[in-house]
Amino acid sequence: MYVAQPKKVAILAILEILNKYTDATHMEFEEPEEAHTLTAKEIEEKLETDYDIKLERKAIKRNLMDLIALGYDIEFKEIPKKSKSEDEESIYTDWYINHKFNNSELRLLIDSLLFSKHIPYNQCKKLIEKLTGLSSMYFKANVQHVYNLPENLPENKQLFYTINDLDDAIHRKKQVEFNYTEYGTDFEKRIKLDSNGDPVIYKVNPYQMVAANGRYYLVCNLDKYDDLANYRVDRIMNIKVLKSPAKSIKNVKGGKNGLDLPKHMAEHIYMYTGEGERVTFLAHRSIFTDLIDWFGKDFKILDNGGDTIEVIVTVNKNAMFNWALQYGPRVEVLKPEDLRGWLAKETAEMAEKYSKPGL
Repeated sequence: MYVAQPKKVAILAILEILNKYTDATHMEFEEPEEAHTLTAKEIEEKLETDYDIKLERKAIKRNLMDLIALGYDIEFKEIPKKSKSEDEESIYTDWYINHKFNNSELRLLIDSLLFSKHIPYNQCKKLIEKLTGLSSMYFKANVQHVYNLPENLPENKQLFYTINDLDDAIHRKKQVEFNYTEYGTDFEKRIKLDSNGDPVIYKVNPYQMVAANGRYYLVCNLDKYDDLANYRVDRIMNIKVLKSPAKSIKNVKGGKNGLDLPKHMAEHIYMYTGEGERVTFLAHRSIFTDLIDWFGKDFKILDNGGDTIEVIVTVNKNAMFNWALQYGPRVEVLKPEDLRGWLAKETAEMAEKYSKPGL
């Protein structure tokens, strides 16, 4: 129970009661009576039990009307008086607050965290707890799955500091330096080293952070080169924002007209570094939805009415190599010849490997 509070804070206590015990989410989909509402009497009881504040119902109504006047999205049901007597007032009941996020929106945000592959377990859990706190107590009971997070999620305690520094550098158009990590066969993450055993320092010009394949990437230019590169944000360590100005993206290959993010994402489906190239391939029409998922709608097709369609798309060659292997028998790359030859060699080696008995 709360320590006894003066009546002047009653309006804040009433607001907390509405946030905790009421919502209108059920009213969006079902009958209105299934929404979580409170009568003035119930608010009166919760004021006394939760905050040790005693307040008459007329004062409760006055505070509720004050909250509405202040802009809070509070709704109620008005029951007209039964007689024409001026002394008899209408009854105001079934009070509830419209939360800033409805339950379906909160579930979407929570699921996006659960599907993320780059936010560490503890940070992910804290963010989910903050999101559940944006609705009523009833919402929390419906999202018990949020506590089933796997504890083997990647651990990078610097992640949110890294994101903050990158955001600052992008905004101020400054260069950054950082180390990059990789895993060893001992399953331990370590900083990449050069041939002398010293940590590799990446000096880049940052342009944008994007989400792709459940991970967060930095789209940038490695200062000593003239093309765009993509780095996993969760693998960045020891970031430092420099005083030196970032190279304009207009001076980077493919960035003459600025960063065309949808085009960049479509051409870098696995976020490999390097420019996109024109690729022609045959695809079984059953995977057309998959083509949209991976490449967006920025590709051309030639449909002759058969089981396959001819597709022309601009995409990073390394990414296309892996994508073609992923979709195997449902895809055949026609051009360019070097990519087709690369796939022929790889699939021949795979066929030979799998033609032998396993161990």
